[in-house]
Amino acid sequence: MENKRKPGLIRRIWQWWRRPSRLALGTLLLIGFAAGILFWGGFNTGMEKANTEAFCISCHEMRNNVYEEYMETVHYNNRSGVRATCPDCHVPHEWGPKMIRKIKASKELYGKIFGIIDTPAKFEDHRLEMAQNEWRRMKANNSQECRNCHNFDYMDFTAQKTVAAKMHDQATKAGQTCIDCHKGIAHKLPDMRDVKHGF
Repeated sequence: MENKRKPGLIRRIWQWWRRPSRLALGTLLLIGFAAGILFWGGFNTGMEKANTEAFCISCHEMRNNVYEEYMETVHYNNRSGVRATCPDCHVPHEWGPKMIRKIKASKELYGKIFGIIDTPAKFEDHRLEMAQNEWRRMKANNSQECRNCHNFDYMDFTAQKTVAAKMHDQATKAGQTCIDCHKGIAHKLPDMRDVKHGF
């Protein structure tokens, strides 16, 4: 008889969930809101940490190959002291394209985990494929990462060397984008002898 009068803990919780008070609903909303802010803050913090040069070169595949090549270029060391880091060139700045790029980068993690490019020789074996993937991506987005710093609209062709001014003028008229002419600007070009045309 006494058991019927006093419902068990599980039954009381179930009854509370079926008919929560206004205070309980408010508490749930507040907890949900706070959890959302914490999740979003943590997610963005993680994304920003994964979007640094230090993160990019934390694996030896990048540090011992393309990073060493990059250090010999004008994007690393130049007269103006402006440096373009790995994410400046390889990760879009806009949120949506950045998320898409990060998802696609999971294939690169697969290569890291399974040792596909873990030695200089293996890296060279896959250099052309990796370069072509990056060239295609940059061609498709009109070299957006390049144009964050180098934009035809703001170039003073009269201040450029004659050949550069001529080529940039022709590229503008032809609707070309940076990657059409500037492959290998920051990294060694792959062996292209067996490539016929395009990417």
